[in-house]
Amino acid sequence: MQCDYTTIGFITFDCLGWPFVQMPEGGGTTLVEDFALAVSGAAGTAAIAAAKMGLSVQAVGGVGTDLMGDWVRSRLGHFSVNTDLLQSIAGGRTSSSIVTTRADGSRPVLHLKGATGDFYLEDSEFDRVASSHVVHFGGVGLMNRMDQGQNARLAQHAKNRGAITTVDVFATSPAEMQAVEQILPYTDYFMPSIEEAQALTGCDDLEGTAQFFLDRGVGCCVLTLGAQGAYYHDQSGYKFHVPAFDVDVRCTCGCGDAFNAGFAVALKHGLDPEQSVRFAQATSALNATGLGSQAGVVDFESTWNFMNSTPTRS
Repeated sequence: MQCDYTTIGFITFDCLGWPFVQMPEGGGTTLVEDFALAVSGAAGTAAIAAAKMGLSVQAVGGVGTDLMGDWVRSRLGHFSVNTDLLQSIAGGRTSSSIVTTRADGSRPVLHLKGATGDFYLEDSEFDRVASSHVVHFGGVGLMNRMDQGQNARLAQHAKNRGAITTVDVFATSPAEMQAVEQILPYTDYFMPSIEEAQALTGCDDLEGTAQFFLDRGVGCCVLTLGAQGAYYHDQSGYKFHVPAFDVDVRCTCGCGDAFNAGFAVALKHGLDPEQSVRFAQATSALNATGLGSQAGVVDFESTWNFMNSTPTRS
């Protein structure tokens, strides 16, 4: 199967309530104004957001043999995301989160790691992934079995077949660097949040943080900076900063993952680097206006119009 975009890795079931004010005492109840279910995770969010904007998408990862896994598979199918390589792990639990979203968009989370750590893609399936225009690894550091060298082998195979490779990570300390470092030489665009990148490197400035990854083989480092926008720095030394759009934030869940989807859509449309980052930033900003990952993303045209009409933060 040939498609525009393949996302590999972290796919979760999310249950979200808004706004979270405080935990009720004892067995009490706190009322919320809104409630949502969403497919989230670095691979799940990107898959649906890209599909909404017109890409043909396949999702690769693992879910459990439980109700949450059934719902995730059904929801991906609703957006015509191909799930042939989404494995149901026998006896496994689907990666799931309870997301308590505050009025300012921040979101304390209770998370079950689940089947993301258990799935494994055999070499015989590599060609089905590498036939994509863009291959995205979402959540390196959480894919226990794939992080033991198989992600790097798959990324190398995809690059050899002419695919563009993009990588996002889950990182809280330098301990995750071992899993991440293997895939860097086969990464065209490395796209972590600034918090994750600095947790891996110990650097405290944008240029030094990006250079750390460029020195380890990535073609380009694109750092997402939250309310400060995004920073682009490639092997040629070309670098720039794009500010964030000025929006009323409802929920920040999945904003970085939506950014990755927007960047893939931009690559498919042949946009230049600055347009690509701006379009990705617009996708992320729209994501923040809804409750739950990709809720605020509608389609390519509305994202394009938003990018060209919405002021940025000073």
